[in-house]
Amino acid sequence: MARPHIEPYVELNEDFKKFELNGFQGSHYKVLSLDVDTGSCTLKVRFDAGFSRKPGMSYSDVEIFILNGMMTVGDQTCLAGHYFFVPAGIAQGAINVPQGCEAIVMYNHSEPSFVEGDESHPLAQKAAYVSVNAYNDLPWAGGSIVSPSVATGCMIKTLSYDPLSEAITFCYCMTPQFMQDNISYHDCAEESYHIWGTSWMMQFGDLPTGGYFWRPPYINHGAFRSELGVLAFGRTDSKLHNYFHYNPWTNVEENMARASAHMYRARPDLWKWVASDGHNHPHGTPDFEHPHYHGHTRVDNGGKSSL
Repeated sequence: MARPHIEPYVELNEDFKKFELNGFQGSHYKVLSLDVDTGSCTLKVRFDAGFSRKPGMSYSDVEIFILNGMMTVGDQTCLAGHYFFVPAGIAQGAINVPQGCEAIVMYNHSEPSFVEGDESHPLAQKAAYVSVNAYNDLPWAGGSIVSPSVATGCMIKTLSYDPLSEAITFCYCMTPQFMQDNISYHDCAEESYHIWGTSWMMQFGDLPTGGYFWRPPYINHGAFRSELGVLAFGRTDSKLHNYFHYNPWTNVEENMARASAHMYRARPDLWKWVASDGHNHPHGTPDFEHPHYHGHTRVDNGGKSSL
């Protein structure tokens, strides 16, 4: 089962729960979204003052975005806006939080896990490890990074990118008085957390600071606007393609059919292969076009996540 549609959700209205799992003692969490079958999840975590953890790895790819406060990871000091993508099996350095901090923490394939040790698994994707401060180290880019693009006034910073699935993690902003009058949907699932600011959407109303959504594929969303602007963190589980239209009453099945028609027009041979019964689509095995790729991707099932 995939994660359910959650929108809008304001986590600031909910209480933290004490984290009891090995490697997480001394922290508290809120569940933003969860796949009850796999355990993959997005959490808001509060690391209490004095939190510490020895070096270790997870069985899942992990993404961390620091919202406020400071933590040290190994010999690196990380402040608000710092982002990590830690592939499964990568041993991350010791973590210390002297005065407390809060972060969005994402486990992409399974439930939270921690195995103490300072050696990475030999098949772990070391080259995919990312450590960057989104606020200070990266420039804003226009909407042209996603095509077709959204209206002028929405900018993006790419934090990590999977070249096989085309999943992306990013920060984005809406400038004051941003407005887009059409409706969109995507082939991918997407999620977003408002670090600051309020946006409005026709179907779901206001999403304020602390607002979150997990939106499965093909769900209509829009029109949009933001009076004072927004700073947000977002992710997709595959390629982000905007299908734009102006009919707010279409349902998921109709949007899927329209997306299929788009593929048929653009790539008819691929459409026939995808639509055929019993095609040999690889699941859970190395990609046949990338024989040296060991399957430790950010998403499962051939680029469509079961998150």
